[in-house]
Amino acid sequence: MKIDITNQVKDEFLTSLKTLISYPSVLNEGENGTPFGQAIQDVLEKTLEICRGLGFTTYLDPKGYYGYAEIGQGAELLAVLCHLDVVPSGDETDWQTPPFEATIKDGWIFGRGVQDDKGPSMAALYAVKALLDSGVTFKKRVRFIFGTDEETLWRCMGRYNELEETATLGFAPDSSFPLTYAEKGLLQVKLHGPGSDQLELEAGAAFNVVPGKASYQGELLDQVVAGLQAASFDYEQSDHQVTVLGLPKHAKDAAECVNAIVRLATVLQPLQAHPALAFIAEAVGEDATGGRLFGDISDEPSGRLSFNIAGLTLNSDKSEIRIDIRIPVLADKDQLVAKLAEIAGRYQLNYQEFDYLAPLYVPKDSELVSTLMAIYQEKTGDTSPAMSSGGATFARTMPNCVAFGALFPGAEQTEHQANERASLDDLYRAMDIYAETIYRLAGE
Repeated sequence: MKIDITNQVKDEFLTSLKTLISYPSVLNEGENGTPFGQAIQDVLEKTLEICRGLGFTTYLDPKGYYGYAEIGQGAELLAVLCHLDVVPSGDETDWQTPPFEATIKDGWIFGRGVQDDKGPSMAALYAVKALLDSGVTFKKRVRFIFGTDEETLWRCMGRYNELEETATLGFAPDSSFPLTYAEKGLLQVKLHGPGSDQLELEAGAAFNVVPGKASYQGELLDQVVAGLQAASFDYEQSDHQVTVLGLPKHAKDAAECVNAIVRLATVLQPLQAHPALAFIAEAVGEDATGGRLFGDISDEPSGRLSFNIAGLTLNSDKSEIRIDIRIPVLADKDQLVAKLAEIAGRYQLNYQEFDYLAPLYVPKDSELVSTLMAIYQEKTGDTSPAMSSGGATFARTMPNCVAFGALFPGAEQTEHQANERASLDDLYRAMDIYAETIYRLAGE
């Protein structure tokens, strides 16, 4: 059956996407009695309103953790796993356009969430709109599940899985094409240690972002600048502060980035010794694969471990290092934890597990993977193989689910960065792929 992505569908998609981008749906836990913040609550309710306008029935969790929109009939359930929360915009002076005002320019749409994950979510939703316009009915129920805590602790899906039906099969439009069949385990930890009367530092944002900036103010300013110059590290300086500049990206790509916290610690530790700085500079260093700590940890399905120093707090009361680790699917998590805790202890740091998500693995010869890969290859002519990833998507919250798009091979990955943007043509191509996918999996 030929499914047309009409100009009307594209226009409605853009209108809805612009609306969702306008909500600064960043975690603000407990605000106004909401679980994750008023903006997140508002964007969830708005999304469900959009879905009702397309003909879906909707459900809003009474506590505001999640919502879903469903269409079709039948005993089996196809889940499309989406999230509406976003990471902070960071320094808005680094943006060419307002982060929470969708801007279209030269075939691109700019705004926080256009890649991760509001743009792909709306592309999948309006793929269903295109199917409905083409007269398709559904032999399975198609349920869009909208999470609100994906960028932090996934409490939304934890509550969903406690209370709701498990899908028969599904996909998360929150990764890259062609398809991700394996996702590394995700471990987030905090190392707690002594404070300092000489240093006060606060750097880093979300666990899953490689920090692009780390600033120092204090009596050692001139010496820190000299150390940065000697090491050829990039920085910005004002009268009273120096800011180390890194290359921020998603934590799963930490090995491809420059970590500003690591570089600041490397320069500052010889000038003002502290256990937290020493651990970062000596035990970790700029090897974002954790090689200094663990050696080479890798496997054939999912590649090498990644290790991101995501945040650092240092004041008179305490020190805290926040770390994001992506563990290969066949690696032994318990052994890695024991090693990390043992080495941290040498630096007067105590290990605390903050969050853990078990890995995802769906065999490449499964019916789901085979079907989705066939659709992608038919639509694009690209015969690239299915992939593994260090990313963590909601696909791992249910059996028989995978991550499927929406970023195409070779496209620029800008999620979690300033000037996050997506190609409109690519979003429309993804919509076409999702329409065919949902039709083959659930349509009649």
